[in-house]
Amino acid sequence: MSADEAKHVGLNLGSTDGETHGEAESAIFGFWVFLMSDAVIFALLFATYGVMLGATAGGPTPAAEYKIGPAFIETLILLTSSFTYGMASVAMKHGASRGVLVGWLATTLVLGLAFLGLEINDFATMFADGAYPARSGFLSSFFALVPLHGLHVAAGCLWLVVMMAQVLTFGLDPRVKINVLRLGLFWHFLDIIWIAIFSVVYLPGMIR
Repeated sequence: MSADEAKHVGLNLGSTDGETHGEAESAIFGFWVFLMSDAVIFALLFATYGVMLGATAGGPTPAAEYKIGPAFIETLILLTSSFTYGMASVAMKHGASRGVLVGWLATTLVLGLAFLGLEINDFATMFADGAYPARSGFLSSFFALVPLHGLHVAAGCLWLVVMMAQVLTFGLDPRVKINVLRLGLFWHFLDIIWIAIFSVVYLPGMIR
């Protein structure tokens, strides 16, 4: 691997598409900058949650509301979706057909929607228990952090639909490939944020 390839900030396409590889260096770097600004927002919300964790105001507590089973299943689904998107990226790099690439993207979309469905069910259960955002500082901070991640996943699912349409309509020209690389960074970023939520929010909360 050359020094230039080692510095590449996305999936290395140099061995299969040197033109797109060159264009991606600046395009993908710019998207990294956007993701880091998004990470700052999540960091602030994690800090807020940590400060407000004990502020239950006599209402529902983390241990009473968090369920390990659904949270663990959601984690497995999102991690699996990261794998399927990785397969889509590899398929694109090595010149697989449009159908193969769209198939992996569609699988990722189904997993993303399954994650959202389970998460919405979790929120509905909490609301049924009287655990709504205005009830306490703890719940306000929880519903500021976790649903924001879900909103990002929903945006990612919409983006997946757009990318499938672009692949089928325009093929794998440099513009489409770079968009696939951008979405890959976004999707894997969401997986990392969810692992942090599962580790910092759900697991400690269940024993409080």
